Amino acid sequence: MNKEKGYVSFILHAHLPFVHHPESENYIEEQWLFEAISETYIPLLLNFKKLEEENVDFRITMSLTPPLLYMLDNKLLQKRYIKYLKQRIELAEKELKRTTYDERLNNLAKYYFDRYSNDLHVFKDVYNCNIITGFKYFQDKGFLEIITCGATHGFFPILYVNEKTVKAQIGIGVKTYEKYFGRKPRGIWLPECGYIPEADKYLKEFGIEYIITETHGILYADPTPRFGTFTPIVSPNGVVAFGRDIESSRQVWSSINGYPGDYNYREFYRDLGYDADYEYIKPYIAHNGARINTGIKYYRITSNDYHKDYYNVQWAKDTAERQAGHFLDSRVAQINDLSKFMDVPPIVVCPYDAELYGHWWYEGPYWLYILFKKIYYDKCNFKLITPGEYIDKYPNIQVCTPCRSSWGANGYNEVWLNESNDYVHRHLHKAGDLMVELINKYPDATGIQKRALNQAARELLLAQSSDWLFIITNGTMVDYAKNRIKNHIGRFMKLYNQITTDTIDLEYLKSLEKLDCIFHDLDLGKEYFG
Repeated sequence: MNKEKGYVSFILHAHLPFVHHPESENYIEEQWLFEAISETYIPLLLNFKKLEEENVDFRITMSLTPPLLYMLDNKLLQKRYIKYLKQRIELAEKELKRTTYDERLNNLAKYYFDRYSNDLHVFKDVYNCNIITGFKYFQDKGFLEIITCGATHGFFPILYVNEKTVKAQIGIGVKTYEKYFGRKPRGIWLPECGYIPEADKYLKEFGIEYIITETHGILYADPTPRFGTFTPIVSPNGVVAFGRDIESSRQVWSSINGYPGDYNYREFYRDLGYDADYEYIKPYIAHNGARINTGIKYYRITSNDYHKDYYNVQWAKDTAERQAGHFLDSRVAQINDLSKFMDVPPIVVCPYDAELYGHWWYEGPYWLYILFKKIYYDKCNFKLITPGEYIDKYPNIQVCTPCRSSWGANGYNEVWLNESNDYVHRHLHKAGDLMVELINKYPDATGIQKRALNQAARELLLAQSSDWLFIITNGTMVDYAKNRIKNHIGRFMKLYNQITTDTIDLEYLKSLEKLDCIFHDLDLGKEYFG
């Protein structure tokens, strides 16, 4: 293999908001987690395992956010995921009988039966119902670099009105990482890639070495970076920033000309939950009778209209292999051109939502597997690398202040602050102020008072999740998102009033500790909000 002229760094952001409803099984929002496990997290782990078994030395970086980690570690959600899988296996078994009239459909029904059956085996027998151990294994082996995120994915560019709430998001994110991975994180995925210089001092305080920013966070830095996004920069406070590469992102991410739109790939929007006879599918959809996705999808994209052809697994794999070759060739050419004008090897940073791989782009995990094999075996001018490894190799980094930025639509804050959701922020800011007041007023709290303070912090953090604001802007599941904000702020205020009047209701507190049980084993006091 030729000596590398540069590097490519894949960074997958694995995140879901904390959804936990022990009071009812009727919340279809819990299915967000179950779909992600089956379509993204297990497929990634299986492909990492294949690469390891085939002696392919690969590198990839993933953020596993605190809400996701606490959900994956939740016994109730683990049981409900198993129930979800058994329902899919039962439905696929029925489909095997129903589709005997058509060989292609029947083969797909068998494919789904086998796939969901294997998910159950992997989840229960291989990972003992906790797939966090799978990701930790690959980190400990050196293939995967796991980074952290804000405690509940709170959006720093708005939260910093009270900087202590940003401090808490960072500090609790770091503490959660240490709990699950037994080491300190080197990097953090800023929620929504939302960068503000005011966060740097807290990133340094909690030992964070590097962040990921959107492209213009680097390009508009002060002073202008010599090599754009193709080397990291370091802020005056000592935080290294890696910026997203435009060209490689467009090839994968673009809904118009990106790889996932190929007509041979599985069509996300045609699902048996909507296509099947209502009485037949009723046991497998929402409790209120609303049709929802079942995960069994028989069609490929085919064209832009409703008339679709059946999905062909082999055609999809062939397409993924061809596109992996195209991506490889594109990076070879890109790095060849860049290296002529640079005195350090360029790094092409490729950050994506993890759920793009598998959930939205069903073939994405297989594409990564083929790509990583090609990079390892083919003669190419670059290697895979993690941001941490790049910093270790090339520690001489230009000092610049990254630009305030995000990866939301139009690059700044409007997704999380607009006329549809602006009413939320006055409540988030006021609750943040009151939380800091509580911590300062009761610095040595013990017993029930300390439990109430911790629970108040949990309610505030859950209300701060950027996901609710994003959902309201997008117009999907809006009622659920609005209720989550309202409920968490309401619970926070009730606890605040009980704490300050010394009238804490133990039964009410216990009910919240069971319901909103994220960070249940952490002390969320003055270390973070002080």
